[in-house]
Amino acid sequence: GRIAAVGPGLQAPADARVVDATGKWITPGIIDVHSHLGVYPSPGMKAHSDGNEMTAPVTANVWAEHSVWPQDPGFAAALAGGITTLQVLPGSANLVGGRGVTLRNVPATTYQAMKFPGAPWGLKMACGENPKRVYGGKGTAPSTRMGNVAGYRAAFIDASEYLRKNGGGKPKDPPKRRWWQSGSGSEDSSGDAGGKRDLKLDTLAGAINGDILVHIHCYRADEITTMIDLAKEFGFTISAFHHGVEAYKVADRLAQEGICGALWADWWGFKMEAFDGIQENIALVDRPANSCAIVHSDSEEGIQRLNQEAAKVIANARRAGIEIPPERAIRWLTANAARALGVADRTGSLEPGKLADVVVWNRSPFSSYAQAEQVYIDGARVFDRNDPSRQPRSDFLLGQPAAAPGGVL
Repeated sequence: GRIAAVGPGLQAPADARVVDATGKWITPGIIDVHSHLGVYPSPGMKAHSDGNEMTAPVTANVWAEHSVWPQDPGFAAALAGGITTLQVLPGSANLVGGRGVTLRNVPATTYQAMKFPGAPWGLKMACGENPKRVYGGKGTAPSTRMGNVAGYRAAFIDASEYLRKNGGGKPKDPPKRRWWQSGSGSEDSSGDAGGKRDLKLDTLAGAINGDILVHIHCYRADEITTMIDLAKEFGFTISAFHHGVEAYKVADRLAQEGICGALWADWWGFKMEAFDGIQENIALVDRPANSCAIVHSDSEEGIQRLNQEAAKVIANARRAGIEIPPERAIRWLTANAARALGVADRTGSLEPGKLADVVVWNRSPFSSYAQAEQVYIDGARVFDRNDPSRQPRSDFLLGQPAAAPGGVL
């Protein structure tokens, strides 16, 4: 299940399976750090749209994994695009939307069978228009950007108090003193603890302690820096800003802080905070030392062609006079993404000892004609374009003409 050796002139065991990859390209498995597969499955139906718990501005108590439907046909479609690992996140309606989960893209009937063993949880936060539109539209707070920030601060003040009354112990450890045993729960500014264990504060405290990685949906440069200030105020680390159409304006600051930018190749203009996007965004975020640029999808369609989304960035950079070699660009889909998810020690590059997550492409993955011919996860051949027995089909698709061998999917 792990890579044994990489290089020329290798001596494989006599019983090793040999793959003739003459003229082909080999890459690590592709990683998408921002997906909603399983929580917003295909086909999109209200009955199984389970990605946003829009009942309060702060819903850190919910976990995306409890909404994941493993039979979403989108998982198999993503696998055919070389996706071996993905983070599934709650939506962006809330200030704090809940925990995300990192999955292995393997066919399964339960989310437990898909979870990346030992991967840290993510915490989804959102700034800007979405939360103030959702809750301002209901006539409740927040309805402004200053209301957004006040909401984050109140939530993390509660979490800081939770930690203080636990003697500073991490929520995953047996607390030295249950905070709710010292009062009625009135210490919670939302007033929803009721003297019981508070799952919301468990998650927020885990973020402060660094056990849970913080991922923030944020578009504008000014708000990105505001969220960095918030992180410093409460002592948590931001793993990545997602979407960030204005990240190019603060590329040096992101690199200085060691924060990744998980970005689109060219989405822009669909709302006011997305109007100052440029097609060179990722290329500019990628330039400083210690940078961490990532191409993400946030789309059940885009996840099927993340390699071509990265190719757009290469082309747009070239028009701006910036040449980006393929061995650097592939990091946007692999090593940098693994870093943001806290699993870079196990996947994201082709190195001895790492998980054997490998894609065999028929040509450069940055070609418009590129196809993933074989995909390996943990050394197992889970997809083969030329072998119907290695083309997973969701139970949901059984009996559908498109799912039959030779069908169009």
